[in-house]
Amino acid sequence: MTEMIRSRIENRIGIISFDRPDLLNAMNRQLKREVSETMAAWAKDDNVLVIVLHGAGRAFSAGFDMKESATRSLSTIAEWRSALKESFDFIIQFWDCPKPTVAAVHGFCLGGAFELTLSCDIAVAAEGTRFGEPEPRFGSGVICMLLPWVTTPKFAKEIALTGTDRIDAARALAMGLVNQVVPAGQELDAAMAIARDIAAAAPLAVQMTKQAMNRAYDVAGLRQALAIALDADVMLEASGGPERAEFNRIRREEGLKAALAWRDSRFAGA
Repeated sequence: MTEMIRSRIENRIGIISFDRPDLLNAMNRQLKREVSETMAAWAKDDNVLVIVLHGAGRAFSAGFDMKESATRSLSTIAEWRSALKESFDFIIQFWDCPKPTVAAVHGFCLGGAFELTLSCDIAVAAEGTRFGEPEPRFGSGVICMLLPWVTTPKFAKEIALTGTDRIDAARALAMGLVNQVVPAGQELDAAMAIARDIAAAAPLAVQMTKQAMNRAYDVAGLRQALAIALDADVMLEASGGPERAEFNRIRREEGLKAALAWRDSRFAGA
């Protein structure tokens, strides 16, 4: 079986690269499993002090693999809950990891990949990167609702309620979704520079500081809010709806590209 990621440790920095460039690093179950296994190992490895995530080819990731999801027959609430919890756990592990996590993103950073970037502690974006949550445009929902915790309520609602996938890097920076914007091709170098500074600091202080900040969010209700949002997405996915039915019909009969074109044709700027 072909591996979906590449991973290495360099100067106490763990580097994970999505490696499905021909599919814009769409995140399928195998990729998620390989990433999670690596993350679990590095969380316990004293030789790894910080983790950097990026994607090979012309995109960080276009999100969860829609072609794979189309092959899964999910109908009951329990089946949807299991599938969505699997993806939720994949995303939130970067927030929960005891080691700091840094995302280096470029090209497309959409849907689940966008949520994954929000879950990382720090994010660097290349100029030209496109961000967004297009799920509501075809009757789906946000799996890991970190967005309102990372940016302001009005920005969060603008992104999630319109389903836009056209937030550029400069606007993402202004919204507080990323820490830096750098010229295209320099995002990994910039992320590594941050990672080296983190790795040079006292490891216990770094890890306890991250934990303390995350607990502040927990006290404010983040875990309860994420659980409520996940429940809402489970019910949304299980209920289907006319937009989802039409999207799936077009995808089945004409292909994903045609379905995406139909999805976007009804919106301003299409």
